[in-house]
Amino acid sequence: MSDKIKVGITHGDFNGIGYEVILKMLDDNRLFELCTPIVYGSAKIAANYRKQLSLQGQAPVQIKDAENAAEGQAYIINVIGEDAKVEPGHPSAEAGKGAFEALERAVADLRAGKIDVLLTAPVNKSTIHSELFTFPGHTEYLEASIGDGNKALMILFNDTVRVALATIHLPISKVAEAITKESLMEKIRLLNNSLIQDFGIVKPRIAVLGLNPHAGDDGLLGSEEKEIILPAVEESRAKKIHVFGPYAADGFFGSGNFRKFDGILAMYHDQGLAPFKTLAGGSGVNFTAGLPFVRTSPDHGTGFDIAGKGEASPDSIREALYAAIDIYRSRLNHAERTANPLRRQYVDKSKDNVVLDLSKEK
Repeated sequence: MSDKIKVGITHGDFNGIGYEVILKMLDDNRLFELCTPIVYGSAKIAANYRKQLSLQGQAPVQIKDAENAAEGQAYIINVIGEDAKVEPGHPSAEAGKGAFEALERAVADLRAGKIDVLLTAPVNKSTIHSELFTFPGHTEYLEASIGDGNKALMILFNDTVRVALATIHLPISKVAEAITKESLMEKIRLLNNSLIQDFGIVKPRIAVLGLNPHAGDDGLLGSEEKEIILPAVEESRAKKIHVFGPYAADGFFGSGNFRKFDGILAMYHDQGLAPFKTLAGGSGVNFTAGLPFVRTSPDHGTGFDIAGKGEASPDSIREALYAAIDIYRSRLNHAERTANPLRRQYVDKSKDNVVLDLSKEK
């Protein structure tokens, strides 16, 4: 059995760039010094993509169960039939079904302890949607399937910026009604906890963005900042969280003010992700915080426009794998540091080297 971290990797939509970026990443054997990668997908499809890409490294070895994975090698577990029709660049219901089957098997193994962390390749939200997968995206599915009652928080990050989202996959017309003081306070708490537990930041500084242009312009352009966002910030600060705002999003990013904070809470998807992806380039990672298990993914989509052309970069998925390992280790370290807090002690100076443990006094 392997002592290295086992990373379960779902193949995503096999008509997109998922296999290309996964296989390019795994072609560097130095990766196996850090972890044991296990791909959930199709050995046949992987072999065909490897041939097209003319990869020279060692191919993933097919196994039936993640428990059989040992160190020094990448593996693949078949979760779909060998007759799957692959059409790079073309969305299909078959590819969507295959993406869900890989995700379902990997999540089951994650819950069973057969893998340590989960790395998901991109899916097409339209084709994966079915009677079994009724969620807007990975984040909501994982909250329901492995959250155990915990709420998920989407955080996108690289070495210089971390952006969390107060709302995720919602139409713009529904964003304002979804933002409440209570929901914002929960997101602030989740972000603060994640920065401490997952990123090892002792006293994180958090910035909260406004919803309206110019953060409402003192009520001229909207009242949400005064009535909802500011009260959420103030009550969170009263709970000893170092949170500030609301800030106007354009000036906040344009001025470089984001560099002063450990985490940023944006109100909706594009408000946070548009500037983040501009700043991060190909190094961005999508992380599902707040859950008992670690899941990361690259910050890009299926890339149907370049699928099958050999142009996709593995940089983001490689960063996502490194991040999953780092976060997993950070959680272990945090759990170890906080498992047995020092008991309150009192030294009686009238006696030599006598320590009274007041935690045992009645």
